[in-house]
Amino acid sequence: MSRNPRAPTSRGVNHDIFDRTARRHRRDRAVPGYRAHDFLRAAMLDGIADRLAIVTRGFDAILDLGCFDSGFAAPPDARVVRCDAGLGFARAAGGVQADEDRLPFADGAFDLVVSAGVLDQVNDLPGALALARRALKPDGLFLAAFVGAGSLPRLRAALREAEPEPPTARIHPQIDVRSAGDLLVRAGFALPVADVETLDVGYSDLGRLLGDLRGMAATNLLRNRAPLSATTLAAAAAAFAAQADRDGRIRERFDIVFLTGWAPDPSQPKPAKRGSAGASLAAALGKRE
Repeated sequence: MSRNPRAPTSRGVNHDIFDRTARRHRRDRAVPGYRAHDFLRAAMLDGIADRLAIVTRGFDAILDLGCFDSGFAAPPDARVVRCDAGLGFARAAGGVQADEDRLPFADGAFDLVVSAGVLDQVNDLPGALALARRALKPDGLFLAAFVGAGSLPRLRAALREAEPEPPTARIHPQIDVRSAGDLLVRAGFALPVADVETLDVGYSDLGRLLGDLRGMAATNLLRNRAPLSATTLAAAAAAFAAQADRDGRIRERFDIVFLTGWAPDPSQPKPAKRGSAGASLAAALGKRE
């Protein structure tokens, strides 16, 4: 399922997709045991580090947007500001608490913004990307990663089988790579690139998967969510187990969308035509001196 950019809000009307209060509480709940469930974000940080390694210039002022309990491994001489929507993670990382679409930072405060594992839970994603771009100095770099469309197909199938009527939203709407690239353009980034990497993880049962999602603060945050009944949960567990391979493992899939963009600057090459956000990553990163 693709998630469309949020429509403009009307004064006095709450158009939030996600429950902001629940999100903060879920993140605080995840703090003590997060390190046992951080494999997905670790893969995102590795991908961000690979992309950053192509860039030959240094960065002195860095914003780590969605830092969890430790955050992006910045160069030792860089000034790093950590930011997280959860107070517990913000405190653990020595950072500040703020939602990604309500940032408190001044325009042009950073020359690098990184974000791993949070943008798929932001109510106003176009606004969050625009704020990240505004927080960058001219020719500053934005690198992000989040769970995108195509993820969790086994869980989706199990929930559909366990609860066919009436349909209930149990998993967040997800953004496909093409829409993600368009959002970079809409936010005003130059040289935008959006690409996908897939991570397959084996599970013995549904409980293990749900435990990981809970441990990484990635359970259902929709404002209109409804609890799973014991009967539905048992049926979903059986449907999930029925998808096991010969070795008894259920291979669940996570599609990680990576975003790369630059704050506009006159020194940059002319931007590509609209709709070409999937252009060469090396072309976008490698020539930035």
